[in-house]
Amino acid sequence: MTYYLRPIALAESPQSEEGETLRLAGGLAYASRFALIERYDGKIVSRRRLSAGDLNDLPDEVQPQVAALRQAHAPLQCGPRTLRLDQPQVVGILNVTPDSFSDGGQFLDDPEVANAHAAAMLEAGAAMIDVGGESTRPGAAAVWEGDEIKRVVPAVERLAAAGAAISVDTRRPGVMEAALAAGAHVINDVSALRHDPRSLEFAASSGAPVILMHAPGDGEDLHAGGTYRDVVLDVFDWLAARRDAALAAGIARARIVLDPGIGFGKSLQDNLALINALPLFHALGHPLMLGASRKRMVGALSNEAPAHQRLGGSLTLALKGLDAGVQLLRVHDVAETVQAVRVWRGLRDAALTDFGQLPPL
Repeated sequence: MTYYLRPIALAESPQSEEGETLRLAGGLAYASRFALIERYDGKIVSRRRLSAGDLNDLPDEVQPQVAALRQAHAPLQCGPRTLRLDQPQVVGILNVTPDSFSDGGQFLDDPEVANAHAAAMLEAGAAMIDVGGESTRPGAAAVWEGDEIKRVVPAVERLAAAGAAISVDTRRPGVMEAALAAGAHVINDVSALRHDPRSLEFAASSGAPVILMHAPGDGEDLHAGGTYRDVVLDVFDWLAARRDAALAAGIARARIVLDPGIGFGKSLQDNLALINALPLFHALGHPLMLGASRKRMVGALSNEAPAHQRLGGSLTLALKGLDAGVQLLRVHDVAETVQAVRVWRGLRDAALTDFGQLPPL
């Protein structure tokens, strides 16, 4: 029997709910009710609704998830920069590729344009810049490791000179090594360190934080094989297994971030289910990254709007992630997302003190 403890009623503040609440991952999201789901042989056999006060009475097998939901995460240290994880942070995307789905080619051949774009994201409030040299959109051609290094390293060097926190979006250990040597701080692997058998060992020896993302494909096509009995629980189990593999390889628990992989080998309904279930993934006990910016699901729900016209839907998904307590939002539109985060944060801060302004009941 496998258990899953999913928060199903979120609150803006602990005092807005009658009875107890649980603060999710030490952040600004609170949960008052939960679903305890039991699954056997891949099939859900029972669901129970619980209050926060019921959690301490759950079986011993479930208590690690209770502790994980409550766990506050230490900051990520990125050279001189510290990324606090008790509040949401925006990660800006810098694609130095010819064929990425949203901005392919825009920043590849003109370093000045790429540099200006990165500087603008940092000025707008990006806490980290994620540099990628290979498109992972469906049908994208594989990139030779040497070409990927030539694309990524100059961008990383410029960002490092500016004092930025930098992650490298790659699934090749040679690119990881070159990017870290050039000044990157975090490895963001969309294959969750599966693409190359050397990746786990290198990531462990590097000491760098790693972001492990769910994608069903185990070869060049990360989108292949996306069939699920229950997409939410299957992705949860998959991420737990990859986390365990990372721990076994020697990667410290505090250096692991998890990403459910919105859009990778998933249908529209799969993606919607995962977005709605984001609070569940705190039960894995790690910070979460959400990368839904300009994804195909936004176009599918908005009359096939092209990628550059998906800002409204991207902000909606970002706000859904904030409500769920997600720590890292990976986005194209940094200034607009940072503004949304700041307004959301203002509302949360006000909610914590609202009741102090009311007369006694």
